[in-house]
Amino acid sequence: MAGLIKREDIDEVRQRTDIKEVVDGYVTLKGAGLGTFKGLCPFHDERSPSFTVRPQVGRYHCFGCGEDGDVIAFVQKQDHSSFQEAVEKLASRIGYELRYEDGGTGPNREEVGRRQRLLDAHKIADEFFRAQMLTPGAAEARNFLFGRGFDRAAAEHFGCGYAPQGWDGLLKHLRGRGFTDAELKLTGMFSEGNRGIYDRFRGRLIWPIKDMAGDTIGFGARRLYEDDQGPKYLNTPETTLYKKSQVLYGIDLAKRSIAKDRQLVVVEGYTDVMACHLAGITTAVATCGTAFGTEHIKIARRLLSDDGTGGEVVFTFDGDAAGQKAALRAFEEDQRFTAQTYVAVEPTGADPCDLRLSRGDEAVHALIQSRRPLFEFAIRSTLKQFNLDTVEGRVQGLKASVPVVAAIRDASTRTGYCQALTGWLGMPDPNEVLRLVTAEVKNAAKRGEPGRSPAPGQQQPNGPARPAPAQPGGPGVAAGPSSGVVPSFHRPDPRDPVASMERQALEVALQQPSLLAGGVWDRFAAARFAIPAFQAVHDAMRATGPGLTVDPVGWVEHVMNEVPEPLRPLVSELAVVPLPAHTEEAVLKYCRDILSRLFELQITRVKADKMGQLQRLDAAADPETYQRLNRELMMLEMERRALRAES
Repeated sequence: MAGLIKREDIDEVRQRTDIKEVVDGYVTLKGAGLGTFKGLCPFHDERSPSFTVRPQVGRYHCFGCGEDGDVIAFVQKQDHSSFQEAVEKLASRIGYELRYEDGGTGPNREEVGRRQRLLDAHKIADEFFRAQMLTPGAAEARNFLFGRGFDRAAAEHFGCGYAPQGWDGLLKHLRGRGFTDAELKLTGMFSEGNRGIYDRFRGRLIWPIKDMAGDTIGFGARRLYEDDQGPKYLNTPETTLYKKSQVLYGIDLAKRSIAKDRQLVVVEGYTDVMACHLAGITTAVATCGTAFGTEHIKIARRLLSDDGTGGEVVFTFDGDAAGQKAALRAFEEDQRFTAQTYVAVEPTGADPCDLRLSRGDEAVHALIQSRRPLFEFAIRSTLKQFNLDTVEGRVQGLKASVPVVAAIRDASTRTGYCQALTGWLGMPDPNEVLRLVTAEVKNAAKRGEPGRSPAPGQQQPNGPARPAPAQPGGPGVAAGPSSGVVPSFHRPDPRDPVASMERQALEVALQQPSLLAGGVWDRFAAARFAIPAFQAVHDAMRATGPGLTVDPVGWVEHVMNEVPEPLRPLVSELAVVPLPAHTEEAVLKYCRDILSRLFELQITRVKADKMGQLQRLDAAADPETYQRLNRELMMLEMERRALRAES
């Protein structure tokens, strides 16, 4: 039974995982000062590195786009996985056994080990097929790709391989790498006969099919020889790794572009994906032997952040009857997510691969740009079945189209298509279609048909509309509170010497919390900051307490949780910005100097307050208070001089 991972185990995984080692798997990092590393941001395009990683505090921050987080957040965003999946992946990486709340068990260790063996077998098989692609026996496979406009570089980019014609080439290779027949049967890469197992893919061009994380989980194989009696395309059968309803070919290559451009292009074949990517449509993916369905939509929603704020899915279909049928199936699924859905139909029946081959990259771009809203396509496809030049045909077209329009969940979109349908039919009364569609919606609701409930973000009957998501401000700055509860913080002028000093003090406190130990903590906690945003961060540090100052990763994490939401990016910045020193000794000296300046500033402020009190006081009327204030001023001056001497 699955359960929530225990909080202390999450903290332990975060603490034990080296964020630099994890990020290094995705980004080339170079040293940028003591304990700080920089690279090109994986979340936005940039020419000079602004993506900063500081392993000591376990965080990253991009000073270009503002993306930030810890190692768990990084894996979530890179693999587009859930929080729990990211923690489990990192725990597996360091060999840490997680515990779960409420008796939950999480992944079974034996199952995890078995899955890893299957992944290892697929990785080795992938390498085997790619190596075979360079042999003389793979000439037909190379010719096939070349004939469709793909050179060697393209084949290598997409990992194309070749399965040799023998019966046991891959079998012998994997047996030689220590895999048992029992394990190999579970991979789907082998068939079984009277004499045992043998290679499933023989004499075929191979495409590796990968999951979101880039692990090979199956293969697609194209027939090359006339004497091959098998199907034109042969895929891995259903296995524990490969579920065709959950697989999108090319997702590993397209995921970053999909998330960045908020667009997903669905094509029909492996070569179509290749053609689109090479033409610059790097958001293209393909289903593997099945229609685009519910599980694929889950993947799309995860990548597009399908929260009602935008994004689009573009389906490409042939202009024939089969293509139209596929588009209408997509219409049925469209109601499950809020991204704008389009259809791009090539009238000549050419797929993206054929288009690129015959008319170049521009033709592929033109196909995608010619996309039409899926709702419009579905309605017009319905009307095409009738002769709209006759009264009878228009009536029949109206009756057939009304249920299609009524199936649109969003009320405003539905009303808009009522008006459009009126025009397409050439009807004189614009209210007639709206009346019929409204009646159909009510009847469908009475029948309990699915797909008639309001879309996410749409107003519910007799209830308030869901609020629109807040628009973020700049790093560390609130965009403005949506209510009177959330405070607003503004960045100070960087030329302000007090603001600069306070910022430096917070950088030191976040990055070198061990320096706050003992009596230093009492001084630091008593400090007051002139800049409201910095004071709020300081308040969060005091709320976290001195107990965590020995654990830099946990310290920053707790401070992040204590500050108001708008200030979390600011804390992330302060925690990773390089300190101006290049040796351990220089860093310690710099940090102690900054803290001394902070404490000296606090003393100066307190002295000013007491001097004001002293000047306003009548010494003759209250000699006791006068003497006390003088003693306190003297002690403050001695403390200030001691700080100067220490630094």
